[in-house]
Amino acid sequence: MKKLSRVSAALLAAVLLAGCGSIGSKDGGYYATESASADAAYDSAAGAANSSIVPEELPDSTDETAQKIIYNADINMESTDFDAARDTLLAAVDDCGAWMEYSSLSGDAKDHDRYAYYTVRVPVENYRTFLAAVGEAGSVLDLSETAENITSSYIDVQARLSALEAQRDRLNELADQAETTADLLEIESQLSDVQYQLENYTRQLKNMDQQVSYSTVDIRLSEVATLTPTGTTFGERVVDAFADGWRGFVVFLQGFVLAVIYLWPVLLVVGIIVAVAVTLTKRRRKNHPKPVKPAAPAKPAEYPPQSTNDEPKPKY
Repeated sequence: MKKLSRVSAALLAAVLLAGCGSIGSKDGGYYATESASADAAYDSAAGAANSSIVPEELPDSTDETAQKIIYNADINMESTDFDAARDTLLAAVDDCGAWMEYSSLSGDAKDHDRYAYYTVRVPVENYRTFLAAVGEAGSVLDLSETAENITSSYIDVQARLSALEAQRDRLNELADQAETTADLLEIESQLSDVQYQLENYTRQLKNMDQQVSYSTVDIRLSEVATLTPTGTTFGERVVDAFADGWRGFVVFLQGFVLAVIYLWPVLLVVGIIVAVAVTLTKRRRKNHPKPVKPAAPAKPAEYPPQSTNDEPKPKY
């Protein structure tokens, strides 16, 4: 019984010693920051900057090599020559050592309404070069960029890994010293839990490294008959407005003519029905004229009654 107490006490001391560096963060310790998905590495595993597991001397913020920054870009562009623009984009992917994470293509070349969407992972050292090459593929309508600094989160995960590795080593030593099966089972249970957390944080760290090493660029390419004007001054915007209005009118007129052509059988049937209805109505009115109402008799003139003042007055 005393041996079991000593082993349990040593086991508890090892857990507390190795885990003291992690429970000082705001999230409350290992279990509160575990994530089943590596995609949640930045939110779930990130500790506060004043956490006790963060080293007192942080890397100099001016040292770019010490910073862990994730660069992302979103590009919306169009081109009148869709095939040439797509070939330029694919060539830029190869030239910059990037790789295509996702791609989709829709629309019909005959209708000139094709649309492509690409998600490209670009080595961070070729990030700017790739953006410049993409800009030459067509007319860029929108370009947005984000830069997320995850240095503190990265250091936090590294510290947790170090603490867990120390805890694992101590538990292995206790396992070698275990004298009973109950002690060994208890230590193995702790080792299994620590190993699970180690794998989880290792996966998060690798995901962070990949996000930092390879920037993500989302590209939307549209095929158009006429490029959208990109004027910035007031005069250019006025000219663009007139041009857009005229193009809109031409497109509306073309659509109206095409709609009439598409619907000519329906319009022909409707025209025949209307013509027949008008003809039958005229024929009916001709065969059944409306009776003429007789004129109303003239009313006799009404004369006002004669005044009684005309009667002869008696003489006295």
